[in-house]
Amino acid sequence: MTTSPDKIGILEVVLNGLMTRYRERVPDVGAIIDAMIDEEIIDSADEIENDHIAFRTMGVPNLGLASFEKIFLHYGYEKREPYNFAEKKLSAYWYAPPAGTTNLPRIFASELRVHELSEKAQQIIHKYTDQVKSDPVDALDLDDATAVDAFLHQPLWEMPTVADYQALLAESEYAAWVIYNRYYLNHFTISVHNLEPGFNTIDEFVSFLENHGFKLNSAGGTIKVSPDGGLRQASTVAQMIDAEFADGQTFRIAGSYVEFAERRVLPQFADLPADQIGREHRRDGFEAANADKIFESTFTTQTGK
Repeated sequence: MTTSPDKIGILEVVLNGLMTRYRERVPDVGAIIDAMIDEEIIDSADEIENDHIAFRTMGVPNLGLASFEKIFLHYGYEKREPYNFAEKKLSAYWYAPPAGTTNLPRIFASELRVHELSEKAQQIIHKYTDQVKSDPVDALDLDDATAVDAFLHQPLWEMPTVADYQALLAESEYAAWVIYNRYYLNHFTISVHNLEPGFNTIDEFVSFLENHGFKLNSAGGTIKVSPDGGLRQASTVAQMIDAEFADGQTFRIAGSYVEFAERRVLPQFADLPADQIGREHRRDGFEAANADKIFESTFTTQTGK
């Protein structure tokens, strides 16, 4: 079913709000775009196709994916395959853009299976998340773009203490990231396959990034490749930010990062002329093994390099 133009308009305002704050918070975004313009890969940021955006959530009552996904399902996104990250204790789904759209990002949303953590970590998380007494999305007017934009950038619980953040960091770096960052955009993704020849494969684009001095996530190799070879991904390392915690304490933590994806043309469309190739002709969806390593873009093993 095609989503109404009104809902698409609201969705675009929400997405623009997310990207505006994300660019302010992640200097690498502007620096990469500037470098692409300098190299004449693009003339402006508007030429970049956003492959997908990603969010992290806590799997607790009134929150988690069951709450969060209501926002984007309302705008016509369709829930697709589930993913399980056993070691990191995460569950995830991806969501396809509304039918009939060709330029909106996919969404990848994950949640921490809090009940699988240690008793101590669970107590710390619930100390904050138990402040949320009902599903906050149910009280949100999803047709009010300004309200949704504000919601995605507002605190859901009180500011954590540095001690609680560090305790979570020692057990689950994902938990620590969410307890502070909440629904901030975790990353956006440049579709490299739609760039100019010479930069439109992940290998070429990674070389460009490395030549410009950007620090890339090396977990599982700089370039993560799906078993079918159709999805090839890389990402920067999250930039560290000076975060203010409860009682005015400050501590440097991982913020957000930038991802890059090459979706190769499916074998059955290999003979299509390049100017006829659309999203429907390329490898879709995600790959758990790739995503597992990209999560580590915010982990100390990468940010501490």
